[in-house]
This record gives sequence, structure tokens and C-alpha cells, in this order.
Amino acid sequence: MALKRTNRLKTNKTMHRGLAALVVLALAFAALTLFADDTATGYELRGKVVRVADGDTITVRVGSENHRIRLASIDAPETASGANRPGQPYAQASRRFLADLVAGEQVRLTCYEVDRFGRDICDVLIGQSQTANQMLVAAGMAWAYRQGNDRFLRDPSLIELEQLARQDKLGLWADPAPIEPWVWRIDCWRKGQCER
Repeated sequence: MALKRTNRLKTNKTMHRGLAALVVLALAFAALTLFADDTATGYELRGKVVRVADGDTITVRVGSENHRIRLASIDAPETASGANRPGQPYAQASRRFLADLVAGEQVRLTCYEVDRFGRDICDVLIGQSQTANQMLVAAGMAWAYRQGNDRFLRDPSLIELEQLARQDKLGLWADPAPIEPWVWRIDCWRKGQCER
């Protein structure tokens, strides 16, 4: 009888430990879910565009600080950056297109994170329902950023906008074989195998 009671006590302790572990896991999961919701929502910035570096990077003056902004979900053709880093076709056209949209303008940004280069990753709102990001892709001035199984793609509508621009041969899609910027940075800049 004493053996049964000892086994029952051990079983009860094991169950309590198991329940305690489940409670801890549930609380951890709830905390992660809350944190994930906060980061998914992101943050907002408002300011004046003081520089357009290229087709997917701008500088916005927010209060007394400049913020480098990398447009989310897109990748524009690379501009030249020294002798060993030649630019891609349509790089200047993409930069001009973005400059025509936002240079000198007060903008509202929906941002998701700060990248390893210290840039805010944001959508640049144009009007009530459109972004500069979408407009660049729709005009054939940038790709939907699909590298890494779409891990950088926060706006899935860009996929269809890119397909329409391709069909109509707009902008960079007039080229029969445009090279994605993420491929260009590796093949051309790192490996020195530039095709153009």
C-alpha cells in the first residue's frame, strides 16, 4: 500500500511539473504573439523628403533628425557606386520616378523595422490607399522583392502589379532579360561577372 501511495505521489509531482511547464509555455507563446502583433503593426513616421538616393532609398527629415528610409517590399535597379560597382539599366529612371513622386514632399511612412544598416524599412504612403512602393513596381521601375522565398515581401499586391508591368513591358521590363538587383549585387559586384 505504501508503494502505491509513493508511486501516486511521484505521478502527482510529475503531473504538476508537466502542468507547470505547459503554463510556462502558454505564457511564453502569449508573450510572443503579443510581441509579433506589435512588430506587425510597426510604427509611423512623418516628415519631409530631403534626399532621394536611388529608386528604393530616401532620406526623410523627422523633427530635427534625418531618417534613412529603405522602401519595403521592393528592390530597384542598382545605381553605380564606384568603378567596381557599375549601375544597372533603369537605375536613374527609377530614381527620377521616385524623386518626381516624393522629393521635397511631406510624407507619412508606415514602418516595420530598422535594418542592419540603420535604415527604417517603410511603405511611403501616397494619398489614402496607395504607396510609392506600389507605384514604382506598377511602372516597371522596381521589382517586388522576392529574394529568400518572399521573406522581405510585406505587400503581396506587388506580385500582381509586377506581373502587369511585365505584360505591358513597362520600364525595366522593356529589356528582354532584366537582372534582379539581388542577383546583380552578388554576380556583378561581388563576383565581378557583370553582363553589361
